[in-house]
Amino acid sequence: MSKIEDFGRPEILTLDSYVPGKPIEEVEREFGITGVIKLASNENPLGPSPAVIESLKEAAPSVFNYPDSNCFKLKKEIAPLFGLSADHFVFGNGADELIKMIGETFLNPNDEIIYGWPTFSEYIFVSKLMGAKPCAVPLRDFRYDLKQIAEQVSERTKLIFICNPNNPTGTIIDKQEMEAFLEMIPSDIVVVVDEAYYEYVSDPRYSSAVELIDNNRTIVLRTFSKAYGLAGLRIGYAIASPEIAALLNRVREPFNVNLLAQEAAVIALRDQSHVRQSKELVDEGKRYLYQEFERLGLDYVPSETNFIFVNINRDSKEIFTALLKEGVIIRTGDIFGYPNYIRVTVGTPEQNKRFIVCLERVMK
Repeated sequence: MSKIEDFGRPEILTLDSYVPGKPIEEVEREFGITGVIKLASNENPLGPSPAVIESLKEAAPSVFNYPDSNCFKLKKEIAPLFGLSADHFVFGNGADELIKMIGETFLNPNDEIIYGWPTFSEYIFVSKLMGAKPCAVPLRDFRYDLKQIAEQVSERTKLIFICNPNNPTGTIIDKQEMEAFLEMIPSDIVVVVDEAYYEYVSDPRYSSAVELIDNNRTIVLRTFSKAYGLAGLRIGYAIASPEIAALLNRVREPFNVNLLAQEAAVIALRDQSHVRQSKELVDEGKRYLYQEFERLGLDYVPSETNFIFVNINRDSKEIFTALLKEGVIIRTGDIFGYPNYIRVTVGTPEQNKRFIVCLERVMK
């Protein structure tokens, strides 16, 4: 008698389920506590712009209608900000869906993708889903090793994923490095630059890869989940040449971005002061956390994002569980191959102080 898994595609049996950060409600139920804070998923502790919340209230009565499948209003709003045409943009149900769309567009069985490790696990997921081979190149000093990635390229390489800034390390690739790297890569390989944390970068050497899209086969990914505070609405976008964007649209599901997400994104783009305020909060929080990590004798990776990768010199899963009991959710480093590290999102000043107090307590 056939087993139920025999009915599925063999590729799906190679997939590991994505493990999200624990929800606040789950932790409160599990430990019988209240007032839990979540510093695990790199969300914006300020939430969305107040103008966004008002726009959602106004748009709510319209949810009986299907959304605009082509995101016309949103494209009209965003294109001038980049000096590009609407044909350069593809919107998705979060950047996750866009990564999947890229795989569906370009990958065949036995193709290869290359990525630095550790990084965002969805690159591996889409590779396995499409029957392609994921090829990891270890980070060097917590940064993407572009020289080694270029040397890894073979005739089977179809996609290269570059997370810039990188998750979970918070490190960047500067403009010169990116341009030199693209010159080394054959023109028939698509390079995907994931800039989910772009809005948090302060390093003047950093430059978005958006300016490279028309002269290269480059796709840039952005999201409204982080600095814009819209993680719960699930909306992200790809920026690419009109030719590549048209290919992605061939695999895009109709109505893949819901009506409220589109409305919220339009208003969020108009309130850049909220984005600046969000970045200032993170910059202030990082200064405080760096100082406290140094006081505690803990090494950390200086970050250009809203999270910090910290060496706690012990099993991160033990610290994770101990912090849960204190009502603080962080991310363990074992899933990234660094069992003695944790990744902590920068929160409000009160949340950051509570995290440090609890961390010091459980480490003792």
